[in-house]
Amino acid sequence: MLKNYETVFILTPVLSDDQAKETVNRYKDYLKQNEVQLLHEENWGLKKLAYPINKKSSGFYVLFQYQAPGTFVADLELAMKRDERMLRFLTVSLDKYALEYADRRRNKRSEKKEVTA
Repeated sequence: MLKNYETVFILTPVLSDDQAKETVNRYKDYLKQNEVQLLHEENWGLKKLAYPINKKSSGFYVLFQYQAPGTFVADLELAMKRDERMLRFLTVSLDKYALEYADRRRNKRSEKKEVTA
């Protein structure tokens, strides 16, 4: 049975924009290889960290929302732990209320982009 998950990860700020995009694409390919359905992706860009991690004060934030079997998350997190470009990551399981909230948040973000454009 597939469950809904959301993974937020922070990449090291030492990477160039192209290297950060390459890393994100590598994880998207990893999802496709494991037949995981990527529902939504958000690139939040370079942001200041709340506290230093590995002597870094900023990082590239990325969010993936996807449907996967429960056993897949452990494999994904193991791959992220082994990646030296990864500062931190967090995966949460989404229930129906979290899915509704994610949709509302996504719609607000898209409305803001339309107004500013």
